[in-house]
Amino acid sequence: MLALVACGFSPAYAPGGSGQMLQNAILTAEPRDKSAFDLVERIEERLGPSDNPRYALSYTISLKPVGVAISTANAITRYNLTGAVEWELSDVTTGANLTGGKAENFTSYSATGSTVAGLAAKDDATQRLMRIMADQIVTQLLATSGQWAGRGMAEAADG
Repeated sequence: MLALVACGFSPAYAPGGSGQMLQNAILTAEPRDKSAFDLVERIEERLGPSDNPRYALSYTISLKPVGVAISTANAITRYNLTGAVEWELSDVTTGANLTGGKAENFTSYSATGSTVAGLAAKDDATQRLMRIMADQIVTQLLATSGQWAGRGMAEAADG
């Protein structure tokens, strides 16, 4: 443990750690569609619902299905669903932009079988992708929280 302290490492969820300040403290923008709902649901699973929000998280989701397998009958049989979420975190009190970033990833799904099966596969792939990108956002927030957590309130006190 002494070696970790010497290098400046501090566990995010340690008592008093910067990640602990994120628990139940982020108000995520209201979801307007199923993809956004899945994203917000996963962020709240990881960080808790915002009881008394200190931070506001806004986001923009981009999804694009790309056909990656074509049958001899010239029908697409498999898709990669690529996605990106651009996000920003701001202080609720001051409105100061504290941090932001972009989460990107992809999932795949089969388009063979019935129309209903294809739609179900696409919905499942979208939900998996939203959860993956939500986890990336939470990881980015935790990794950088020591640099910005509490900064917005300090700026308000100085102003």
